[in-house]
Formats: sequence, C-alpha cells, structure tokens
Amino acid sequence: MGSDRFSDRFTTSARLKAIGQEAQARVYRAAARRPVRRNKLTGRAALLALVLCALVVALAYPTRQYIAQRSDIADQRRAAQQAKRKVEQLREEKARWQDPDYVRTQARAHLHLVLPGETGYSVAGSAGTGDPDPAAERRATDEAAAHRPWYDNMWDGVDQADAAAAPRR
Repeated sequence: MGSDRFSDRFTTSARLKAIGQEAQARVYRAAARRPVRRNKLTGRAALLALVLCALVVALAYPTRQYIAQRSDIADQRRAAQQAKRKVEQLREEKARWQDPDYVRTQARAHLHLVLPGETGYSVAGSAGTGDPDPAAERRATDEAAAHRPWYDNMWDGVDQADAAAAPRR
C-alpha cells in the first residue's frame, strides 16, 4: 500500500503539472489571438496633425486682423451715420435761423431784447418770493468750484452727500 500512496502522489503531481501546462497553453493561445497593440499615432496621423497645427498658426494672425478690420469698418459706419444725423440737425437749425420770427424769439430769450415801445422788467428772485434764483446760485457755485483744486471739490461733494444722508430731527 505504501507504493500505492507513492503512485497516487506521483499521478496527482503529474496531473497538476499537466493541468498547469494546459492552462499555460490556453493563456498563450489567448494572447496570440488578441490583436497586437500598435501605437495609435502613425506616421501619417502625425504628419496630418503637424500640417493642421501649421495651418492654424499661419491663419491665426490674418484671421484676427480680418475680424479687427471688420469691427473698425462697423465703427466707421456708425460714426458716418452719426455725422449724417448731425449735419441734418445743423441744416434744420440753419433753416430756423433764416426765419426772422425765430431770430426775434431767441434774441428776446437769451439777450433780453426789448422792442421799441415795450418796457422791460427784470425780476430778482423766483416767483416774487424774494428767494434767490436757484439756477443763478448753482452757476455761482460752479464758477467758484472751477477755480479750486479738485480735491477740495471732492471733499465738498462728500460733505454734501453726508449732510443729505444725515437724519433730520
């Protein structure tokens, strides 16, 4: 029986060895069936990528210039339209100044012109209340501010805003 054990062991190890060799053969066959991985970047693809990059680099600056010039053209067209509108307004104003009634009205309003036989009046204050004219007061303040340094004007504006925001009691 001792020899049977030895023969069983030998056959078991021989069987395991045979199974291992079969498994190894299957692995090699499966590996042989799998397609071989080749580099995805072939020479043609690399050349195509290089040509495309060269085209992009070569066309980038002219394309940018084209877009900038189109923008400049659009700006110039808008400026031309504004100039045409301004010319039309000036023509209308010139036509108004050709009318003697308009000239007389403007002279009365701006120069305080009084025709012969009329009596001119000048009212000091607004609506007869004796209060000073707010527009004249603002003009005087603006003229004074024009002769002061900018930082004084800025601080006066801050003080005025602060005074306006202060709660009244």
